[in-house]
Amino acid sequence: MASTDTILQGVNVLGPVNESQKKILTPKALAFLALLHRSFNPTRKALLERRKARQAELDRGVLPDFLPETKHIRENVTWKGAPPAPGLVDRRVEITGPTDRKMVVNALNSDVWTYMADFEDSSAPTWENMVNGQVNLYDAVRRQVDFKQGSKEYKLRTDRTLPTLIVRPRGWHLEEKHVTVDGEPMSGSLFDFGLYFYHSAFESVKQGFGPYFYLPKMESHLEARLWNDVFNLAQDTISMSRGTIRGTVLIETILAAFEMDEIIYELRDHSSGLNCGRWDYIFSVIKKFRQNSSFVLPDRGCITMTVPFMDAYVKLLIQTCHKRGVHAMGGMAAQIPIKDDPAANDKAMDGVRADKLREVRAGHDGTWVAHPALAQIAIDIFNKHMPTPNQLFVRREDVRVGQNDLLNMNVPGQVTEEGIRKNLSIGLGYMEAWIRGVGCVPINYLMEDAATAEVSRSQLWQWVRHGVTTAEGKRVDKQYALKLLKEQTAQLAANAPKGNKFQLAAQYFAGQVTGEDYADFLTSLLYNEITVAGSPRPAAKL
Repeated sequence: MASTDTILQGVNVLGPVNESQKKILTPKALAFLALLHRSFNPTRKALLERRKARQAELDRGVLPDFLPETKHIRENVTWKGAPPAPGLVDRRVEITGPTDRKMVVNALNSDVWTYMADFEDSSAPTWENMVNGQVNLYDAVRRQVDFKQGSKEYKLRTDRTLPTLIVRPRGWHLEEKHVTVDGEPMSGSLFDFGLYFYHSAFESVKQGFGPYFYLPKMESHLEARLWNDVFNLAQDTISMSRGTIRGTVLIETILAAFEMDEIIYELRDHSSGLNCGRWDYIFSVIKKFRQNSSFVLPDRGCITMTVPFMDAYVKLLIQTCHKRGVHAMGGMAAQIPIKDDPAANDKAMDGVRADKLREVRAGHDGTWVAHPALAQIAIDIFNKHMPTPNQLFVRREDVRVGQNDLLNMNVPGQVTEEGIRKNLSIGLGYMEAWIRGVGCVPINYLMEDAATAEVSRSQLWQWVRHGVTTAEGKRVDKQYALKLLKEQTAQLAANAPKGNKFQLAAQYFAGQVTGEDYADFLTSLLYNEITVAGSPRPAAKL
């Protein structure tokens, strides 16, 4: 292998690096990132081009189906995924959240089984957020993350085993513009994965778990194959046994739903299952079929987990995972406690109970919560109905899901002006916070992240594009959408602190809700607003 100095030629850091961050952005760590980038960025870019070609097919009316060329993989019942790794046998309740230091301590102190530390949808990828997040996880793995904020101390508990740490890097489509390799910005995925793995792979094993990841936004098994290649090279490079890494794939795109067997197969030596990424999945359905009037959906509140296309997706995911011996994880309870309205809070918590009961009865092996206060509700439901560490033995052989089931858009409900205004408020509220560097935002007692904002703006685009008529009899066109956008922006800005970013958010949002331009992702659209790249500095001289 080439020397560190040789590898670092052509590697530049464009973001500031303070003293606490130097232990993360070391020359050897940056050389590891450069190795990953040079090895895999061409394939990553080719796969992103493949996404564009697939979208063009969908725009022409070609509907997705199970792949004929991989039928032999789906029909071969003998192959299995990897057995559950240490710390991942029982995953009945997982908490998720960004990687700021307070969140890390609070999550690891929660009464849950795992904590997904998120560099993706609940984090705004400012340079400071991404690098400080790595610092916090470095310290958390080593159990040295205690800190003091004002008069309050945050300390890791010592009375029980801490939740297993799982890291979610950014998706393949996102870049990290503050680090360049041979003149190209780094893949955000490889940056997030690489720094955590390089510094904490062996330490995490020493602590009794391992380098575990949640893998987002994939659209095909070829993208899973790329992750598997990354895992193998990473382990080989640091002389770690292959198969030590585990990756749980979020099935949050409609195209991935047709390739679940194949995705597990590609990652089989590293697979720790699949997860129902419900909000991103709904976003994907709208996004992928946005030109097709047969896929117009009603108000967001009508799209529950029991509507046909969502129900089919859940059943197929559980059946597929358990057939292959890996975990089938449930989705997010995004509610947060309503402290000033007991009646409303009771109603919201009853909704959480019903959702978690549906999941455990369906055969899920665990579920997600966004707030520690919801953990006990989920624990009580899963403990009562899942006395075993998991439900891998629940085969769901009764399930028969085909193409028509996954594409069944028979969703009762209507488009209403209230629904339009809610989408505008959620989209504006999230985008405004994201531009300020905040990626996880409480709105109307729900913890909103990028996925829910994407649903909001995609529905608005779709409704204008196809000229739907609201329940009130109003045709949704460009002028109507922009009129309501202006009203919602004024209302939100009037009630927000001075210096808010609502007008800037509205400028971006206006281009996304008229049925014309459609950005691939809001986060890509807004990224330059939070990117402050300085002068390039050679990595070898940090």
